[in-house]
Amino acid sequence: MNHYFRLSNVLSAEGGSVNYPPGGRFGPRVQQDYQLVLLHTGQMTVYIDDVPHHVQPGHAVLLKPGHVEQFYFAKQQETWHRWIAVHFKVDPDALSESTNDSPLTLPISEDLNRMTDLMISLRSRHKNDSEVVRSLGIAAIQYFRSETMQIQPNRKHPSVDLAKSFIADRFHDDLTLDLIAESASLSPEHLVRLFRNYEKITPIKYLWQYRILKANELLIQTGLPMGEVAIRCGFKTSYHFARMFKQLTGVTPSAFRQNNWRGQ
Repeated sequence: MNHYFRLSNVLSAEGGSVNYPPGGRFGPRVQQDYQLVLLHTGQMTVYIDDVPHHVQPGHAVLLKPGHVEQFYFAKQQETWHRWIAVHFKVDPDALSESTNDSPLTLPISEDLNRMTDLMISLRSRHKNDSEVVRSLGIAAIQYFRSETMQIQPNRKHPSVDLAKSFIADRFHDDLTLDLIAESASLSPEHLVRLFRNYEKITPIKYLWQYRILKANELLIQTGLPMGEVAIRCGFKTSYHFARMFKQLTGVTPSAFRQNNWRGQ
């Protein structure tokens, strides 16, 4: 899709700033542009093709053409965001590829802030289709995309870290995907996508693996009965605990304990 992001393919670009009152909303609309939205204060949830995506203040999100969007803003406070929109010539192949991607979200950098300042200040002196405005618009989109590509593979998303910390604190409770997602201020769908990207598994599979890890510790370090180990690690029955333990480790909990006590 890189060939698509050329100045010759840009018809126009513009930037703006908008404040929404508490409880404000916008849409639905079909996104026509590549649009960077910089959320400075408040909160924003954007439904993209009916899937919610939560954006926290201090973050920017890249919206892509071809999606149906509906915006909901903070209920208790004013929401302020700025934006840069770049309108491209229609390229069916590029548009088809873009619609398959999840929206990209990153913390707002000082460079992106300055580019947005300049984009908005140019409105009074240059037309949207002028070369200088189109150049700045495509530069902002390219800059944002390059920042996302530079994220190291082993770097964790902060929301993933929040969810993992929540699991570590509450693994013995009756946790659900909704509860884990709520702890990270994300929709369940968004959290699943992030876990698959950064952990290569779903949040629920991560939860069960963490429970087995804690069970390993209790089996080795204590003489607690199997039923007590199961309850302390979030399993409802000893049978469920034994079945999942063997599925993930290849041995039964009893065999695991005996082997470790024998130094094997």
